[in-house]
Amino acid sequence: MPQRGCPVQPARVAAAPAGVRQTGPVDDVRVPPGPGAPHGLRVPAAELVEQFSRSSGPGGQGVNTADSRVQLSLDLGTTTALDPVQRRRVLDRLAERCTGSILTIDASEHRSQWRNRAAARQRLAELLRDAVVPVPPRRATRPTRGSQRRRIVAKRQRSEVKRNRRDPRHE
Repeated sequence: MPQRGCPVQPARVAAAPAGVRQTGPVDDVRVPPGPGAPHGLRVPAAELVEQFSRSSGPGGQGVNTADSRVQLSLDLGTTTALDPVQRRRVLDRLAERCTGSILTIDASEHRSQWRNRAAARQRLAELLRDAVVPVPPRRATRPTRGSQRRRIVAKRQRSEVKRNRRDPRHE
């Protein structure tokens, strides 16, 4: 029985062997509403593939035993979280980060697998939020009269400088 004032710790999922899909109580990835996704996005946990492996870096006694590095993968071509317009935008913008249509995010900055899982999901949400934003259309503008005058004056001055450099005998 927990003591008064002590929060009950949620059950942690044991680390799966490297290369095995995680099965356990994982949440969907939620992207807050914003431009390009007025109602936000929700990536179902069933569409996410998590793989675990040993991470380099600090770890103390557990450095060679704990699978704390997380690789989170999402197939952008088949996910139900995106409509066709969003899917096209995301695939165009994240094409260099994808292998085919699969986006993979690595997280190994924490010693805890749990925290690396949260960091990978946060990173995925940020990438998707930035990728669904529509590109603002470019508005054609004309140069102002003042900027045109300044340009012509600068050209005349530059022409004068070059003319003064010439050899006076060859004119």
